[in-house]
This record gives sequence, structure tokens and C-alpha cells, in this order.
Amino acid sequence: MGAPPGYRPSAWVHLLHQLPRADFQLRPVPSGFAPQEQEYQQALLLVAALAGLGLGLSLIFIAVYLIRFCCCRPPEPPGSKTPSPGGGCVTWSCIVALLAGCIGIGIGFYGNSETSDGVSQLSSALLHANHTLSAIDHLVLETVERLGEAVRTELTTLEEVLEPRTELVAAARGARRQAEAVAQQLQGLAFWQGVPLSPLQVAEDVSFVEEYRMTVMSLLVLVLSWGSMGLEAATAVGLSDFCSNPDPYVLNLTQEETGLSSDILSYYFLCNQAVSNPFQQRLTLSQRALANIHSQLLGLEREAVPQFPSAQKPLLSLEETLNVTEGNFHQLVALLHCRGLHKDYGAALRGLCEDALEGLLFLLLFSLLSAGALATALCSLPRAWALFPPRNPSALCSGSRLSEPLLPAGLDPGSPLRSFPGCRRRPH
Repeated sequence: MGAPPGYRPSAWVHLLHQLPRADFQLRPVPSGFAPQEQEYQQALLLVAALAGLGLGLSLIFIAVYLIRFCCCRPPEPPGSKTPSPGGGCVTWSCIVALLAGCIGIGIGFYGNSETSDGVSQLSSALLHANHTLSAIDHLVLETVERLGEAVRTELTTLEEVLEPRTELVAAARGARRQAEAVAQQLQGLAFWQGVPLSPLQVAEDVSFVEEYRMTVMSLLVLVLSWGSMGLEAATAVGLSDFCSNPDPYVLNLTQEETGLSSDILSYYFLCNQAVSNPFQQRLTLSQRALANIHSQLLGLEREAVPQFPSAQKPLLSLEETLNVTEGNFHQLVALLHCRGLHKDYGAALRGLCEDALEGLLFLLLFSLLSAGALATALCSLPRAWALFPPRNPSALCSGSRLSEPLLPAGLDPGSPLRSFPGCRRRPH
């Protein structure tokens, strides 16, 4: 298969493509991109399930830790004033969680930016391809309409004017047949006309999915980092399989969706010396017919105008139509060449398989760091709460020694205290 210009599978694609895959029965699955196969779908779901396994293990670890902290602590002796141990550990745990969260946020922003750039490049390539295909359809339609109008008006008028000269009428009718032949050949060049698949619609769908991802995926990362990591891992693995050899899948899918012949699709997707231009015969016949029309009009201008001055106006109009048709024909030759659409195909692959894949991998790392920071913070909270002093109003009216520093200077601690609302003086 011929690779698009400037596109080569990256090291990340090769690395992810070499990872082993297995279905739900742990049987090996080929790494070729086949999303319609059940075994391949199970393999990607199993990759996503690994993140679920990590979520389960982290929840079990947090639950065991909290149960051990709450239920298995030795009771403190009454009247003990020693500070709770583990203050330094709590501080460092919070610092580590904060640093991991900050690093994860930075990596997440970078990964999200790379993914958005890749999707934008894919959308731009699709829009450019849509512009090329629309220009081909427009030029074919305009040229065919001009030739049809010339056949119905100028050539018909010319035949009526030249009716006394049989040989000149024959030349005009020959020009009519050539014009009709050109129109018939050109109609076959609008190969994308009537195709249900629209690159513009695909670009709009891709942009919609990207907006949905930036909103919903961000919420998913905040709510459940492990779930986001599983989804990103499965997407990255599947994307690497696609990017390792995208041509067969894209060619088969486009042929299935559009119904175009394999010759046309192979010409534009591969664009190499081994595949010939499927429109070359039509272009050659059209070019010859246009040349014949041009020579016939020049002959009529030399022979007919001196004898039939009224034939000059339709001849000039036909020459103008012929010049416009030849200009449109040269534009069609350039647009129908595989270089333009193949370049758009390569740009779409680079956006999807380089920037978007790299962004997914950074988002995967971001989810992992976020999950680790969240687990560390959850494990640190109970010890942090234990270090805070109790804020109980009864401590102020209990008569204990802890309340003595709060008494005004010169007031005997043993003297009666005024009671606060909600508490009474307790006898010693």
C-alpha cells in the first residue's frame, strides 16, 4: 500500500500495535484493525476493563486502610496530652497528592490540546476534500450546461444560416456531435455526485464529537478518573491498530458507504504509479473532441463568414463557449488528479494518528495521576481530621484545666463561673 505524503506510523503507533490482545476467554486476537469483529471488540473492552480492575483495587485498598484506621487503633489512655502520631506523614501525603494533581492537570491540558489539534486537522482535511469534490461537480455541471446551451442555440442557428451550403452544414453538425460527445464524457467525471457520504457532514460530526468529548470527558475525569483512563486506553490501542495500516480499512469502508468502484478509490487513496487514472480515457476523448470542435469552427469561420456574414455572431459565441469549456476542462484535469485528495487523506491521517493519539496518551497519564492523587488524599483525610483540636463549647464550661488560660487575669479558677447558654457548672 502507498503511504500518503508525509505520513509514517509513529513510534507510539508501533508500540501500542505490538501489545498483546485477548478476548473474554483470554484467547489471542490479531492486532489488525477490525472493529466489526466481535473478538476485536472484546479485546478493546478487556483493555478498558484493566482500568476498572485498577479502580476496584484502589477502592479495596482505601476501604481496608480506613477500616484499619478507624477500628484497629489502640485506645488512648485517659488524660493523655501527647499529640497524635503521623502528623509528618499526613503533611507529606497531602504534598504528594497536591503535586501529583498539579502535574496531572498540566499533562491533561497538554493532552487535551494535542487531541483537539489532531481532530481539527482531521476536520480541516475533510473540509478541503469536500471543497475539491464540490468544485469538480460544479465545473462538470457548468460545462455540460454551457455545451447543451450551445447545441440548442448557436449551433442550431448556424445550421439554419448555412443551409444553402451542404458541406458547411455537415461541418456544423459535426461540431454539434462533438459537443454532445464532450458533454456525455464530462458527465462521467462527476464521480461524487449523488454519493450519500458527504465529507462536510463527516467533518461536522467529528467536530460535534470533539465538543462532546471536551465537556463530557472532562466531567468523567472529575467524577471517575479510572473510567476515563479505561476509555482512553481502549481508544488509543484501537487507534494504533488503525494507524498501523489504515489504507485497507478506509478503502473498504468508503467503498461500502459510497458504492464507488475500487479503481476510483484505489487511485485516490494510493496515488502511485501502479494505479492508473480511471478517468484518463474520458479526459483523452474529451480533449480530442474539443480539439476537433476548435478546428471545425476555424474552418467554418474561414469558409462561411465571407459568404454568410450572419454566421459570424453564432460562431463568435461558440468560440467563447469553447474557450470557457477548455478552461474548465483544464481545471477538471488538475482537480481530478490524485495529488490533491491524497494530500487531504494524508493530512487527516497525520492529525488522527499523530496529534490525536499523542493527546490520548497524555490524557491517559493525566487520569492515572489524578486517580493516584485522589486515592492519596482519601487516605490522608482521616489522619488529618484527627490532628485538628476539638471545637466543643462544653470544653469552655467543663471546669477543666484546659479552660484556665481563657479566664481573665486575677480571677481564681476555683471561684464560681457564670454559666453559658446550653451548659451548667459541673461540681468538682
